[in-house]
Amino acid sequence: MAPYASDDNTTAGEADDPRGGRRKAARYVVPVAVMGVAAATIGLVPALADSGDPDLPEITAEQLIEKIAESDVQQLSGTVKITTDLGLPDLGGLESGLMSGAARHGDDGGSSADPSAKLMELASGTHTLRVAADGPDRQKLSLLENAAEYSVIHNGKDVWGYDSASNEVYHGTAAGSGAHERRQPPATPEDFAEQALKAVDGTTSVTVDGTAQVAGRDAYKLVIKPKQSGSTVGAISVAVDARTGMPLKFTLTPASGGAAVVDAGFTQVSFAKPAASTFDFTPPKGAKVTEDDELDHSAKAPEHAPRSKGDLAGELGGLDGLKTIGEGWNTIATFGTGGEGLPTAEAGGDLGGFLNSLGDKASGKFGSGTVFSTRLVNALITDDGKVYVGAVTKDALVKAADAGK
Repeated sequence: MAPYASDDNTTAGEADDPRGGRRKAARYVVPVAVMGVAAATIGLVPALADSGDPDLPEITAEQLIEKIAESDVQQLSGTVKITTDLGLPDLGGLESGLMSGAARHGDDGGSSADPSAKLMELASGTHTLRVAADGPDRQKLSLLENAAEYSVIHNGKDVWGYDSASNEVYHGTAAGSGAHERRQPPATPEDFAEQALKAVDGTTSVTVDGTAQVAGRDAYKLVIKPKQSGSTVGAISVAVDARTGMPLKFTLTPASGGAAVVDAGFTQVSFAKPAASTFDFTPPKGAKVTEDDELDHSAKAPEHAPRSKGDLAGELGGLDGLKTIGEGWNTIATFGTGGEGLPTAEAGGDLGGFLNSLGDKASGKFGSGTVFSTRLVNALITDDGKVYVGAVTKDALVKAADAGK
């Protein structure tokens, strides 16, 4: 979280040097890459009840984006609720088993306290987090569970993770400012909003839709919508604190309607300086301590958050012929599997039948294949081994595959 020096009502449009705000805001205005690939682990929050529509000075969407970019919150503490509803298929407990297995201490020398594994639990269900920050070198995030608590603490050069359920401790060092954060999925409304603003370009409608009150704070509501048809994203709403410019709540609703896919928001927040002891940590007696250099990170998934096109291409550059087609919210990533498509039930036995049962058959000029869907991300795997994936509809994937023939 960036430093925040004062708590005033000045909007970006009233600032002494609005051009400086625009330069900062420009870093958010980049084309969206393959939002669907990233969104597989987006986390959300059950919608928080607004306690009224405060009367605030009018502000334009451009000014509000500038205000977010200029937000310099250095100190805060609060509680965030996150819920994820991607509408993944029921795997009979397999999905949850894989998720929990990634966080467990295994025979491969892993640790249940490793942040890159433990925080992946935010990818599904509803969770309550306690967060605190005091400048760029001190942050703490605690995931509250039924009878246990997991915390990751950044204090100076040290990064600690502690899982009270297993009494395991992870210890690493921050190689640079924010180095530890790159290994964590987005967890706060600010994290999600920063990623969503990267999708703002000529294919996007951005408006200010009134005001709200979140966690006792007056806020403006910024609404981001795709102008294009064919995207699975319906709208993104960001409640922006009127004083600090910090996002307080993030909600992503799908084009198909129904409950939010992502809804993350503060239920309580304070911008007072947290006590220094908040960031102190000493491994409990008897705890198993694992150093980061003892872990095998080669098989870990990359951090799951929406990517810019350059970031995504860099991470997936090893895939066969990776390229992106389309623009804006309708961007689709396509690549080859290096072989054939999914095994058929006849050739693949039970595994082939199981995999095919999770998808829907599709056909077109490209031939035939299988579409795997969530409420936000769809992927088409053709029978000849090509993959098309994005936050777009099944029809858009088929059209892209037809055009690729």
